[in-house]
Amino acid sequence: MDDQLSIERGCCRKAAGTCSKLEVYDWLDDVVNKSSEDDIIEVRFKNTRKDYYRNVNNLKLKAGDIVAVEASPGHDIGIVTLTGALVKHQMKKHKVTLVNGELRKVYRKAKSVDIDKWREAMSLEHNTMIESRKIAADLKLNMKIGDVEYQGDRTKAIFYYIADERVDFRQLIKVLAETFRIRIEMKQIGARQEAGRIGGIGPCGRELCCATWISNFVSVTTNAARYQEISLNPQKLAGQCGKLKCCLNFEVDAYIDAQKDFPPANVPLDTAEGRFFFQKADIFNRTLYYASNGDSPSAPVAISVERAKEIIRLNKRGKKVEKIADRTAQATNSGKQVKGFKDVIAQESLTRFDEPKPRQRKKKRFSKKKSSNRPRNNDKK
Repeated sequence: MDDQLSIERGCCRKAAGTCSKLEVYDWLDDVVNKSSEDDIIEVRFKNTRKDYYRNVNNLKLKAGDIVAVEASPGHDIGIVTLTGALVKHQMKKHKVTLVNGELRKVYRKAKSVDIDKWREAMSLEHNTMIESRKIAADLKLNMKIGDVEYQGDRTKAIFYYIADERVDFRQLIKVLAETFRIRIEMKQIGARQEAGRIGGIGPCGRELCCATWISNFVSVTTNAARYQEISLNPQKLAGQCGKLKCCLNFEVDAYIDAQKDFPPANVPLDTAEGRFFFQKADIFNRTLYYASNGDSPSAPVAISVERAKEIIRLNKRGKKVEKIADRTAQATNSGKQVKGFKDVIAQESLTRFDEPKPRQRKKKRFSKKKSSNRPRNNDKK
């Protein structure tokens, strides 16, 4: 365990577990059920790269152990992240590497010699990435090498790159192999995968979803923002990868289901007061806001979805309602308590001390002695 704490491998280190990317919490760890034990384990490498191996030698492995696993060619060094029954569930979400239809093998627990060689390989990754970027720029290739990962035995390196177009990197591979004296593997990734490998903090204050739990990326469109009545501001909708935020898809299904019976927004409402056009909607409260189209536009009027559908039905028959808002609905809504946020702590504004307090006029108070000495009206007479 001490060796693991001294090896970051693309994530920060701490005594109580790790904050590795795409980490899985084993909630079956304290459940003893030997009949369901499996010989497949999950092994983590640099950043978000994971793979699954078969424990053919029946080694007693637990999360945090450093193991030597089969690679092509040679062997690789990784950290065990998950064992037991949950591994099969994880295999459904992640891409599994198979050789002739079978999983690769776990050779042994890493020895001190393996770990020392692994550390030497990791110390070369940053300089290798900088040099490879210079070589790609000299060859005038329209690509960006974002990360380099050495294999545990220091015989191969994976170069992760981003490119908008198809890149012919055959000459680049020759130059890199001659420069670093290793086998070269080029792997193209997208902007979302690069953000997941680098990691960071999102505008919500939490770690990026692509670095913590998202393994399969679904395309995000601006329709997700339109359904949720979000302003189409590209600076707010874009994530750290420059693409639309993945969290736009998290709640869009609930918004679509809530708007199934909403009237179309491009249909105006004809009333005796004038024509009203749709402005905005409070989806989950089922409230629509309409405003009149005149020289001096009025404030938007809030009506229910049922009232808007009723007016549209009457307009199709050639009828106009007197007022856009229903009087009975207004009477019932006035008696109801508006649902919203309540300050149960009775906390005032944080800037209340900055505002000057109004001066209060002091009231003159007379003592009982003075009031008793005063002559009464009856005495004067």
